[in-house]
Amino acid sequence: MATGPRYKVPFRRRREGRTDYRSRLALIKSGKHRAVVRKSNKHVRIQLVSYDDKGDLIVATAVSTELAKLGWKHSGNSTPGAYLTGYLAGKRAREIGVDEAVLDIGLRKPVKGSVLFAATKGLVDAGVRVPHDDGMLPSDDRVKGKHLKDGAEAQFDEVKTKIGGAD
Repeated sequence: MATGPRYKVPFRRRREGRTDYRSRLALIKSGKHRAVVRKSNKHVRIQLVSYDDKGDLIVATAVSTELAKLGWKHSGNSTPGAYLTGYLAGKRAREIGVDEAVLDIGLRKPVKGSVLFAATKGLVDAGVRVPHDDGMLPSDDRVKGKHLKDGAEAQFDEVKTKIGGAD
């Protein structure tokens, strides 16, 4: 390990590989709320965050575990589950008055049609303006759950209606 008077120890979260401070600074400089999308092995979490000098303030949030209360019986980590979670977070953000955000996917690599972009599509359909490329979003068939079995498409429509509107 380097030693000496000129050696500077990186921030803890940088050493742990949890935060890319360069991309975080660029997102904060935009002056918009950040739509933070995080994916685990079982769930998706979406938070709309605003910057404050004392620390980030979470304005609106939604977790895929909340979909079970609305009748969703499939995985919260699936494409339709992520879309519905994004839709729920977007509706909550619109109620508070947030109408624009910038996407923050953290250290994840952007993959076309991924769960992260399904959540983004949910935010956009709920009325939150998020700069994105339409080519990265999953197809409508994939979002509605036609690739899943056990009537996921019917459940999708029911849950979306309970959240606050259908197409």
